Amino acid sequence: MSRSRTERLVNLVICLLSTRRFLTAAQIAAIVPGYEHDARDQRDHEAFQRKFERDKAELRDLGVPLETGTTSVFDSEPGYRIARGDYALPEVRLEPDEAAVVGLAARLWQHAGLAAAASSGLAKLRAAGIDVDQHTSLGIEPVVTVDATFEPVTGAVRDRQAISFAYRVPEDDQSTVRRLQPWGVVSYRGRWYVVGHDLDRGAPRCFRLSRMVGAVRRLGRPGAYAPPEVDLIEYVAGFSGPVERSGRAIVLVRQGRAAGVRRWAEEIAPGAAGDRVVLSYADPHWFASWLVGFGADVVVLDPPEVRQAVIERLRAIAAALPGGVATLEEVAR
Repeated sequence: MSRSRTERLVNLVICLLSTRRFLTAAQIAAIVPGYEHDARDQRDHEAFQRKFERDKAELRDLGVPLETGTTSVFDSEPGYRIARGDYALPEVRLEPDEAAVVGLAARLWQHAGLAAAASSGLAKLRAAGIDVDQHTSLGIEPVVTVDATFEPVTGAVRDRQAISFAYRVPEDDQSTVRRLQPWGVVSYRGRWYVVGHDLDRGAPRCFRLSRMVGAVRRLGRPGAYAPPEVDLIEYVAGFSGPVERSGRAIVLVRQGRAAGVRRWAEEIAPGAAGDRVVLSYADPHWFASWLVGFGADVVVLDPPEVRQAVIERLRAIAAALPGGVATLEEVAR
């Protein structure tokens, strides 16, 4: 958004918050900087009306409770105002540990492509008198990684705008151009997917973000469609089909630890150094991410693809956590 439009929207909000009566578009044009025009010039007046309609839609998309009505029964033209009670942020109280979690989440999304949303959330909390320390440590540091297409796709979801992208599936050497009205983005089994209405197929579809090739382009105007009420996770799970766990892995588990791994074990052989556990898996990268969650209680012995995936995951965590690199590299080896 341009600086001039940002200033105009801020001035519009201030104007509508400062009045108890409804202001007509003509009155707003005379008060708010940025709406100056010659009402006698038809083209100039129509340009003002288009600008004002866009600004009203923008405020509503931002969650500003813009009311429409008349101050008197004798008013022939509707006016606008913002009710202070609906606009004001309710009292927010966070315990120290809750504030620490908020700061941790903000750091997490800085790495995941939602830095602007995280900064906006922190700004709103600080405006309410909540001081969130972004450097507080809880002893753990989750890391969320996303594909390069994550931010443009989620932006299109937010703006309700269609997108176009090149998409390549494993069985095809060439990518194909797809057009989609995106409904939402979800993570499923360690992968990010976008679900929406495929404009070329005329039916709902989901696409893995990591299979998008090149840039994501926007099509048409924002707010062009309304997404239906759909359980996105359930849709992706059904679209992906049943999971075929064709891989077999052998991991060494410390005695009495990693109950979650033992619950899915097909075989457990006790040993002096730990228990050798056999498990089936489908996707080596998702499986490795799951194993990493058990820390040093689990060591992958076989196959090499899972062991390498675990090492890569640990290195990614180490790179995001200054001071813990040596320890994590040691675990990886």
